[in-house]
Amino acid sequence: MTTGLLPVDGATLYFEQRGTGPLLLISQSGEGDARRTTDLVDALADDFTLLTYDRRGLSRSTLDHPERPVTMADHTDDAHRLLTHVTDSPAHMLGCSFGAVIGLHLAAEHGDRLDTLIAHEPVAPWLLDADADAHRRELAELQDLFATGGLATALPAIAKSLGIDPTHPDTEPDLTPQPMDEQRRRNFTHFITDEFTALRTDPGCRDRLAATKTRIVPATGRTTPTTVFDYQAAHRLAALLDQPVITFPGGHNGNTTHPRAWAAQLRTTLLTH
Repeated sequence: MTTGLLPVDGATLYFEQRGTGPLLLISQSGEGDARRTTDLVDALADDFTLLTYDRRGLSRSTLDHPERPVTMADHTDDAHRLLTHVTDSPAHMLGCSFGAVIGLHLAAEHGDRLDTLIAHEPVAPWLLDADADAHRRELAELQDLFATGGLATALPAIAKSLGIDPTHPDTEPDLTPQPMDEQRRRNFTHFITDEFTALRTDPGCRDRLAATKTRIVPATGRTTPTTVFDYQAAHRLAALLDQPVITFPGGHNGNTTHPRAWAAQLRTTLLTH
């Protein structure tokens, strides 16, 4: 594995690269940093060159001006600069949840940099048409819960909104532990206080997606409830692009709960089209 630091506009990004084969950028969900999907990366390293990174403000990716808000435009530019730094050719991208929203913006603005984007349950209110404002309010209410009750109050509510049931975990065996340590708590704080605001204020890019050169593959988890907004957003994306939705094992966090099954699905989706 190689690691690096990349100065970008307003931040310095930490990234990791390992494996052999076509480049696959993984843009993580939630508070996840470069090592959130370590089991998935392990399972794919013989087939892909895996590129993961800490989004600005998370773990080892530092902000030049922490008092300034982080926007989706910042995240999109960061991903574009990172890809440009490591390759001259179009790459594949797996975007999970928040990372899928980054991927959609990247496809809309720099479609020549991506071959295929798998957009798994993008948490993008702007995909939901008439329901968009309701889900922007939901994000604001979750921020209020965190402000008054901290992570102990906010995390169960966030899990419920995404269709995650932590009381009945369904996982593959022998996974790398992801403890709720102090760094992860700091990442969650940044995610809820700063990046929820980026999602709420994001105008979206739906009018530009049809013209992108990127092949966009909408995806959902097999066990994600059909009533939650991340599932619905994936299906609205599919309707917008007139593309089918593919199903991945597990639920919203299947990339961490079912990494080996996800690796098999990714090989099929990315290497056989």
